[in-house]
Amino acid sequence: MTAMSPLQCQKRMRLNEARRLMLTEHVDASMAALRVGYESPSRFSREYARQFGPPPIRGIRHLMQDSPVQTA
Repeated sequence: MTAMSPLQCQKRMRLNEARRLMLTEHVDASMAALRVGYESPSRFSREYARQFGPPPIRGIRHLMQDSPVQTA
């Protein structure tokens, strides 16, 4: 048995993909929510905060500040 239901697994995958879009493609939270299948940006924001802690804007900003800058 797994620790998550299929619905929980799908939600986690969607939230992780939205997070990736915001980090790597610099998509805003509303667009990321729509691209992964959320109809309501506010619901996405609540579920994102439940999963990752801070709401999308603060969380992504924090992650971008903490990531090392790569130079060529």
